[in-house]
Amino acid sequence: MQEAHPPFLQRHAITRYCMTADQPARLTAAPPIPAGGAAAVLSPSVVLFWKHSFSMSVTLRTQLLVFLISLSSRMGISRYIEDNEASDGLYSLLSLAQKRESEDFIFRRPLRCLDMLATDGYFTFVASRPQLACAAFIIAEPSEVISLELTDVSIDCGAGDFIKMFDGWVLKGEKFPSSRDHPLPLHQRYTDYCSSTVPGATSRSSQNVAMIFFRIHSPDSGFTLAVKKLHNPFPCNIMSQSPEGSFTMVMPHQRRNCSFSIIYPVEIRLTELSLGQAKSNELSPQRQLWSGCSGSGDYVELLGGNGVDTSKMFPVADLCFSLSGLAQMKIGCDNSVVRLVSSGNYINRVSFQYRLLEQNELPKTRENNLDNFCSVE
Repeated sequence: MQEAHPPFLQRHAITRYCMTADQPARLTAAPPIPAGGAAAVLSPSVVLFWKHSFSMSVTLRTQLLVFLISLSSRMGISRYIEDNEASDGLYSLLSLAQKRESEDFIFRRPLRCLDMLATDGYFTFVASRPQLACAAFIIAEPSEVISLELTDVSIDCGAGDFIKMFDGWVLKGEKFPSSRDHPLPLHQRYTDYCSSTVPGATSRSSQNVAMIFFRIHSPDSGFTLAVKKLHNPFPCNIMSQSPEGSFTMVMPHQRRNCSFSIIYPVEIRLTELSLGQAKSNELSPQRQLWSGCSGSGDYVELLGGNGVDTSKMFPVADLCFSLSGLAQMKIGCDNSVVRLVSSGNYINRVSFQYRLLEQNELPKTRENNLDNFCSVE
């Protein structure tokens, strides 16, 4: 998959020079401040304004200068202008206007046939030629879910065009989250525009990743995809955007499995594990760490593999007792997973840190032996 990095949105500060409609501003050396007379009563903020207004026409600059001098002398507001920290000061008002403008800003850009989206906004696809196998992957922060909406759709479903939204990701034929970890059956995770009985189509993910598939035969046909991220108080089944970080998964009295997937070879350090049924530790941590925990109903397992379906990954270790110390494991696989299995009878919690393995920490591969690539320590 070709990765597409969403552009970084940056709202520039309000510029302090002006230009006429038919003449662009030219940045030249600032003219000297007039000496004597009116200049003697200028406040520092007026002097600053004069230095930043040199690109204006002489007439406009003079008028603004006279206006500021008049305000300063007749109304006694020179200190008011100078007070940059005051909540009702001139610059705070400008900042407030900027903030409102930024909040009202709606991000828009074209959508590519193969794309990665990580920000809210509107993304429009218009086919310039037949596009028969397109997909867009959407990712949010771990504590967010994703709302998708299709608008301005102009495709021919009868000619084989389609747009489908999926609750999760599909990579190399594997699905994340896996069917055993997702709360919905597989057919309910798809939203098909062509099968929808209402205009447009909407979908809301159960985790921080979602995607759309689309096929369009006719040029100039297309659609607009609206992406909005929403807060999720109990994140479950997370795809990490970073190879380094920390996270805490909490499952409050729900019979559900949650996976935190890191698509990098990493070292994982479990810093805290609280499993509700563990009132005492009859088994030693060393022995229980490597024995099977699946019968307990509440446990944490570490998985490694080169795909995204946790049901097809290799079990590295499992823990079914509470701990407050440090347990760590290096997983030299394309995908490393912390998976919390909960029976629904307790409040389970696991905290962990992870970091990318250095080059010299990666497993040595043998020629024509793919099994050796994914190894653990």
